[in-house]
Amino acid sequence: MQTLDSVKKLFHISEFRSYQEDIIRRILAEQHCLVIMPTGMGKSLCYQIPALILEGLTIVISPLIALMYDQVNALKKITPHVTFINSSLKKEERIYRLEELKNGKYKILYITPERFRSKFFLDAIKNQKVSLLAVDEAHCISQWGHDFRPDYSRIGDIRSILGNPTTIALTATATKAVQDDIIAQLGFDFNEIKLFHSGIARPNLYLHVETNIDEPMKWKSILELIQSDKELNQGKNSSTLIYFNLIDKLKKFSNYLTSNRIEHSVYHGKLNANERNRIQRNFLDNKTQILLATNAFGMGVDKPDIRKIIHAELPIFIESYYQEIGRAGRDGLDSHCYLYYVEDDLAVLMDFIEWQNPDSKFIKKVYETFRHAGDNLASLDYQEIQAKVVFKDRGDHRLQTVLNLLDRYGVTSGDVENHNLKLIGNLPQELISDPNLEEKKMNSKKRLYEMLMYTKSKKCRRDFLYNYFGEDRAYCGNCDYCMLKV
Repeated sequence: MQTLDSVKKLFHISEFRSYQEDIIRRILAEQHCLVIMPTGMGKSLCYQIPALILEGLTIVISPLIALMYDQVNALKKITPHVTFINSSLKKEERIYRLEELKNGKYKILYITPERFRSKFFLDAIKNQKVSLLAVDEAHCISQWGHDFRPDYSRIGDIRSILGNPTTIALTATATKAVQDDIIAQLGFDFNEIKLFHSGIARPNLYLHVETNIDEPMKWKSILELIQSDKELNQGKNSSTLIYFNLIDKLKKFSNYLTSNRIEHSVYHGKLNANERNRIQRNFLDNKTQILLATNAFGMGVDKPDIRKIIHAELPIFIESYYQEIGRAGRDGLDSHCYLYYVEDDLAVLMDFIEWQNPDSKFIKKVYETFRHAGDNLASLDYQEIQAKVVFKDRGDHRLQTVLNLLDRYGVTSGDVENHNLKLIGNLPQELISDPNLEEKKMNSKKRLYEMLMYTKSKKCRRDFLYNYFGEDRAYCGNCDYCMLKV
């Protein structure tokens, strides 16, 4: 049987950081934890280390298939008894891994919560001793979080299916309301689970916001920032990640950089998987120094030496903004985070909120369209469905939101792209409750307003962020406002 000291050696750890050791020892004592720890501070070790010490299986629930792949590959250098099962696998490979799971081969299994809809998966784990349940990206449990996933709200039931094992929930950021919701949704009383909050401090990150009159001025400002980067211009490793909300804006800015002879790559969801993997690998290996990306890039990407994060458009929520800048300077060295804003950004994000919050009438319309299509549903492509429910406005993206919702709530299976979309369930009441939908939309608008207020703040940037996340913090000395006071 492994000991804590022997497993530390396997991970090449000389000493723990922050609350890591306290969390690990509490898990080994079969007590529950909620862990809030900044990106890059080693949250994963808090469950990976006890998983190798405890008898039985550790199940890690994550929404991120790319992160599963990376973490499993890293863990296989330490133990062969680790795998993932998700929709990226071919059917034959899923069946093989389920059989290996039945035979008790694995110590650590990564899955998405949707996997618990599968009777084949439930059959494979019914006789397994599950010692630990790790819920990664735990903010997805809460409808007040920035990335709510309906299947995450079933994790309380999932814990019961697994025999109520020791549980650790982890996230990088969570307001007090989200923390309380996570605990409640997991099915705990507040005295059953201990909160370990490492704060959101990343003192090595310089925070800067610049408001521009129009888009040409904004692009010129970003270009000048890139051109002034001495390390970048001298060919040194000085990775820069530039975030966009819209693919069209990303492409236009890419053309702008090309016209100014700035080498770069682009990453977004419309690229095929092989191309995305190639671009990501080149960036990780420093073959690409400047990467333009939508938020499709970054989740689970572990690159310690990103020196600049530039937001070329206003992020929609402070939680997502803080998560994205948290990808800079994970090696602890000085790094810079710039946010460039013009008033037009706000209008785009208001449209985002409308698209992400369709009303019950539209959701019912999509459902009825699917029901009337019957067996022909699988043959319809996205444009054909869009024409039936939206008519002429191709800029209306509510359909994509409804497709995601119907899949997450188990109303449909398959997807449009692979022509295997199938209606398998009824509309749940919570999905078409007008009061619930309106409350969710108002919450999104409130959080966007907070993001806007961050750009207009006349005080320390960190002070604003700390207040938002319910922490007290004064002058930081490493943001554009504080530097003016020096």
